[in-house]
Amino acid sequence: MSQTLNSPVPETLADDDVQAIDHLRDVNARLRKELARVIVGQHTVIERLAICLFARGHALLMGVPGLAKTLLVSKLAETMSLRFSRIQFTPDLMPMDITGTDILQDAANGRREFQFVHGPVFANIVLADEINRAPPKTQAAMLEAMQENRVTVVGKPFPLEPPFLVLATQNPVEQEGTYPLPEAQLDRFMFLIELDYPSEAEEVQIARTTTGDALPRLDHLLTPADVIRHQNLVRRVPVPDHIYAFAARLVRKTRPAGASAPAWLKPLVAWGAGPRAVQYLILGAKARAALAGSYMVRLEDVQEVAAPVLTHRVITTFTAQSEGIDARQIVHRLLEETNAEK
Repeated sequence: MSQTLNSPVPETLADDDVQAIDHLRDVNARLRKELARVIVGQHTVIERLAICLFARGHALLMGVPGLAKTLLVSKLAETMSLRFSRIQFTPDLMPMDITGTDILQDAANGRREFQFVHGPVFANIVLADEINRAPPKTQAAMLEAMQENRVTVVGKPFPLEPPFLVLATQNPVEQEGTYPLPEAQLDRFMFLIELDYPSEAEEVQIARTTTGDALPRLDHLLTPADVIRHQNLVRRVPVPDHIYAFAARLVRKTRPAGASAPAWLKPLVAWGAGPRAVQYLILGAKARAALAGSYMVRLEDVQEVAAPVLTHRVITTFTAQSEGIDARQIVHRLLEETNAEK
């Protein structure tokens, strides 16, 4: 390894930040314990949702119906004292249905004036359910909210109050009559979080938990101001130079036209990940390190966030699809090869 990759970390944490990371680690442990009162299993999903929240990234949730996606997201918002909103996307959903619109109302002076009525996107955590069922114009309105943290209605911008997190779901089973998200919009999501069926023991526990009394109300562990303060803290977590180099090297290998791409990948991948993937690898690793109480990003932090960051950014070819090879397998193999080069 070159001298550059072995160079020391240029920044260190202040004493106040060290104490703040210790506090965030304790909050993360309490968050998991609190969510476990109503959510059975899904430990990896909970960890990745927390990473997205504190890294200021959005997530795409992929899973069949009935896996408690809405319950999980709403309870996460409850523990953080954040406003939660759910939008059911349908083919007839219009942009104003999510952003809001001007309504003509009577004013105090006897005249009629337009007053803006906020739509459901004005929340801290927005669950965009089955986002691929809405037409492209409505998807574009969500894209502006995700990227700019604001919406534009009748030419006027309206800022969204931070913290702001979009969690969009897609049903992988039924794709008839849907509008697949374009690659440019997929790239706006920090993570692709896949939910699988619970184990047999977990399914028994789900039946016990959900068929008795009403679900308990969860404790509020943080305020919105606390969340913003921890988001700023995550940005200050130090990253060694060799971690930056590892992340860039891994992403560059996903690009079939690049010199770094291995020969086996070129016939399988049509498009690889862009520079935003490197940014999200680092931000995800920073958030994971802070949530674990680490004062510096470690290589395993990048390795753990590689799959959710890269899987939806690697577009496979027909050759790969015909051979039953998906993006998840490609990313796994690339990660193994890049680890071996350390």
